[in-house]
Amino acid sequence: MRIGIYARRPDTEDLARITTLLRRMTTAGLEVCVEEKLAAWLRKHNAPETFPAFSGRENAGGSRIVISLGGDGTFLRAVDLASRAGIPVLGINLGRLGFLADVRTEEVDAALDMLRTGKYETEERTMLRLEGCAYELDGDDLALNDVSVHKRDRSTMVEVTTYVNDRFLNTYWADGLIIATPTGSTAYSLSCGGPILEPGCRTFAITPIAPHNLNVRPIVVRDDAVMRIVVDARRDKYLVNLDARSITLEGQRELVVRKADQPALIAHLPGHDFFTTLRRKLSWGLDLRNGPAGPAPAD
Repeated sequence: MRIGIYARRPDTEDLARITTLLRRMTTAGLEVCVEEKLAAWLRKHNAPETFPAFSGRENAGGSRIVISLGGDGTFLRAVDLASRAGIPVLGINLGRLGFLADVRTEEVDAALDMLRTGKYETEERTMLRLEGCAYELDGDDLALNDVSVHKRDRSTMVEVTTYVNDRFLNTYWADGLIIATPTGSTAYSLSCGGPILEPGCRTFAITPIAPHNLNVRPIVVRDDAVMRIVVDARRDKYLVNLDARSITLEGQRELVVRKADQPALIAHLPGHDFFTTLRRKLSWGLDLRNGPAGPAPAD
């Protein structure tokens, strides 16, 4: 089985861990192909072994699955790399939280055996597509977590007039606005007071960032809705973010956010459970008076 490996700007101290993981993959009988920037990084740091490299998003080097090595930001970029080719992504967590990249280092051998025998689970996750700034995005228009508009540092609030299926929703005076998928509902949107959505929900959450009016609250809409937003930052520039990627725009701009044609495919170890991940990674439901909420998750 051919697997593609992606790591985004790894630290020098990660060299030993990454090369050890790559060696364990080949020992497990997997054919390893690394993304070209990672291949260059390995050569620069005199890694003891070399591997075939791939570039582009179309086929990930003919791989059947892409493995991201890092945290959730790395995982999001790996999804962008693999989603257009319909290739699933498995995340091995080398970062801190590991909500999406949920395979722990102590689970790596089990994960590699799972890949070798094909006994992994694949889950579809809805993605967003952003329209209205094709030149600035240069084709990089998909997001797994969220699309957001945000004022820049020291700028005044932005005015975001929002329509859902051409019906006026609201004009937000705020630091920005987030449109989140169920996957992204546990990310930036959650930190701004948005709801947690189960991954299988066919909905999006529209969450304002620090709104001027206290009676403005997040709202959940169906995922077949087309959301049109008109951004006016007066004389200031503002940011448009797709997951961890940002572009800078200025002046009035009309943007359209809709469900992408293709879903992201996420690979999991057998027995993966979203609610267990919520409790373990985000301490969801934790009552410090009584200890962990519900039964202790099985390791």
